[in-house]
Amino acid sequence: MENFKKQNNSSSFYAHLYDDPSTKNLKITELANYLREKSLFKKTDARKSLLENNKESVEDLAEKFSRTRIRDLRNPKSDFDPLLGEIRFEKDLVRNPEKKITGILYDGPSLMRVFHELIPEEERNYSHLHIIFTNRLIGTWDQGDHRYHARVSVYGYPSLVSTTGIVEAPAKPKEFYRLKRKLAASGKSTPLELLKEKFEGRFIDYDDDKLTEVMKGYLIQAVFHHFTSNPFCENENCRLYNGHWQEEVIKAQLSEPDFCSEHEKAIEGLKKKLRS
Repeated sequence: MENFKKQNNSSSFYAHLYDDPSTKNLKITELANYLREKSLFKKTDARKSLLENNKESVEDLAEKFSRTRIRDLRNPKSDFDPLLGEIRFEKDLVRNPEKKITGILYDGPSLMRVFHELIPEEERNYSHLHIIFTNRLIGTWDQGDHRYHARVSVYGYPSLVSTTGIVEAPAKPKEFYRLKRKLAASGKSTPLELLKEKFEGRFIDYDDDKLTEVMKGYLIQAVFHHFTSNPFCENENCRLYNGHWQEEVIKAQLSEPDFCSEHEKAIEGLKKKLRS
């Protein structure tokens, strides 16, 4: 990301939120309004997907997306030549960003670099915060257990928040998996939707009515990463809490007040600092 220019002498900051057109319950305007209420940025705007304003050739962009795919969860991503079928699939997604994607995991930092190249060059600097909502499922390599893990978000420049990741990355209640295994062992074929109904309200599902409200926390995490490099909080009732279970995510994002006292003060401190 050699074109990223960090400017410490700027008192004007701008936030740009990019929509995921494949996720109908993601209200990008509501998210932009929520961030405006924090009075941190000179201007906050809600934009269409970067793919809808893409000036790069579809073929080149499709190949770049193909190269960010994770092929082996147990091995760090290495360079490979994507298959023609993979490139064709990605071309279709570039041309039709409203299409949903399932079953594909992308390397978060690599995907970040592809999106970075799509950002207008004059906005590739520290004064501009870019937050991209995407339906691509993103993952990062964990040095602890030497494997990839799906993530809701990967923060950097730009920051990525996955509308698929919020469903697939945090674990569902233990009882959900226990019952699923029990039914499988008994030979009973129970539709997934019926199993989900039993645990309704205890996890985020696709096109969930709670989606936009939940995403507000990840939006603020991206803001804190941009200004402090520390997007998380240890308080499980704060929107900055990094929940690994669905019920933890719901508690952190839907509890009141939005933030712990420490991060309420931090937001006020950021306001003063950015206005000075």
